Amino acid sequence: MTLDRVVLAFAGVMILLSLGLTLWVSPLWMWFTAFIGLNLIQSAFTGFCPAALVLRLFCLRPGCAFK
Repeated sequence: MTLDRVVLAFAGVMILLSLGLTLWVSPLWMWFTAFIGLNLIQSAFTGFCPAALVLRLFCLRPGCAFK
């Protein structure tokens, strides 16, 4: 599994988690969902992704997005 796939899976899990927290805990968790979305947009343009930096420590081989 490449770093790209792990980052995308992690982002999907975080979005689903934040939507669940929005439904069951507080509507203010929608800000967390917005943060994740904005982070995905900025990483598409800049190539910088904090999650990729952390997950790189697990020695995953990079795909074409995070070389």
